[in-house]
Formats: sequence, structure tokens, C-alpha cells
Amino acid sequence: MSTRTADLPPLREPGPGLVVLDPTRAALLTELDTLFTGLAEQLHAPAVIGPPLLPAEGLAKLDYFRNFPHLGVAAARYQGDTLDALAAGQDPAEQDVHPTGYLLPSATCYGLLLSLAGAEVGDGQRVTAIGRCFRNEDHYDGLRRLWGFHMREVLYLGTPDGVRDHLARSKEFVLDLAAALGIALDYQPANDPFYDRTGSRAKLMALDPVKYEFLAADGTAIASVNRHRNFFGDRLGITSDGQAAHSGCTAFGAERWVHAAILTHGSAGAALDRVREVRDARR
Repeated sequence: MSTRTADLPPLREPGPGLVVLDPTRAALLTELDTLFTGLAEQLHAPAVIGPPLLPAEGLAKLDYFRNFPHLGVAAARYQGDTLDALAAGQDPAEQDVHPTGYLLPSATCYGLLLSLAGAEVGDGQRVTAIGRCFRNEDHYDGLRRLWGFHMREVLYLGTPDGVRDHLARSKEFVLDLAAALGIALDYQPANDPFYDRTGSRAKLMALDPVKYEFLAADGTAIASVNRHRNFFGDRLGITSDGQAAHSGCTAFGAERWVHAAILTHGSAGAALDRVREVRDARR
């Protein structure tokens, strides 16, 4: 016997920054991601599945903890005597946890980049993946800012010219997709949440922005294009014809697109209808 959508009880938030998407919003997210993958198809970026955890040692090589220590969510585990205490019914919140040396991803590209350490990519390589990402924010706000969310990325590694082409085509794709969906966007340099805003990378970003965001009508950043220069290639030994590879990526925040679509069309149902119209027109 099938369960109808109308028979489901109301879905409540399990905690701050945690949401369960009801069937209509879940379908909206799935259909939107199908549209996002159109960019990967245009750019011939094969799909991969990234890892659920990232080694702290690898992230340290990428200056993650210098720049974003406040966003990291560490993975820990119970072990030893704690297991007996839990089995005896004691409060899990009062038990000691032990570090694993791993973090939950805060962006999809980190796992992809770490997996390519030491690789030679010739004149260019692209991949795409969608991952569940996690960020320790100072506040949470509906679908605009979550503990955990889905991020689709299309990543390029290769030459400086290849990065420029990748990001230019990505920008055109995002603006065209948003227009088709009726979502008005603003395009501007990002203001990344660096822990130390007086640090060298934050200063460099201010002088030469390497990340641009696409903002919905209420200011929510729903997508971005990111130019990494040769930073990841140099740190991870990824080469393009023997030189440190340049890289760039395009990111779509799936839940934020759901938010923007609902904001635009007034309801999840109306937004889903529009997304499906665009999907069918692009087949």
C-alpha cells in the first residue's frame, strides 16, 4: 500500500540549522540538481562521488585551518569505557568523545582535490560531484544557512586559459538558468568569512577577487565561481604538462536554490512546476 504525500505528518526541524525537506521541496531540489548537471554535460565533466570525511592533515596543507577554523566540524567517536556507559543508559552528551583526525566536508571540492594529489592532468581535467557539506555557523536561517546542505560543484584543473574559459562558461550558464527559472540574480565579488580578515589571503581577495557570487533577490548567495590560481596544484603536487596546475570551480548551493525558487514563485509547488517546465524544454 502506497503512502500519499497528504498522509505525511508535518515535518519538524530536528534542531537549529537542520531541516527535513517535505516531498515537494525534496522533488524541487532533485529537479534543480538535474538542471545543474547540464553545466557538467556542456563542459564534459564526468560525475564522481566524493568522500564523506576529509583528513585534517590534508586540509592543513591547504591552509584550511588558517582561513576557516571557525567553520570546521570535526568527526569524533565513542570508545573505551564510554561504550559501557552508553550501553548502561547514561547521557551521551556527558560522555567523552575521541578525535578521529577527520572533518566533515565544508565544500565538495576539497575531497576531489585531495584525491587528485600528485596527478598529472595534461591540458585539463574536469569532474563534477554533489556532496553533503557542513559548516559551523554563528547562526542558522531556514534554507539560507544550514548546518548541513548539498553542494554541486564542477571542478576544472589545468591551464590558466582553461580556468578562464571554465569560469566564463559557468557564469553564462548560471545566469541563463536563473533567467529561465525567473530568478533575478546579482553578480558580485564574494566576502568570504575569513577567520583573520587582516591575513594575507583575505587582503589578496580584497585586491584581486577570486570568487564571485550570484545573489538572489534577498541577498542569498546561491552559486559562485571560484578561481584558485595554482594554489591547489602547488600544494597538492597536481601538474598540467609538468607545471603546477591552475584550478577553478563552479558551486551551486542546492537548498539555497530551493529557497530562491520558492521566494520567486511564491510556493514550492509553483516553483516545482516552473523547474519541470525548464527541464522539459532543455531535453
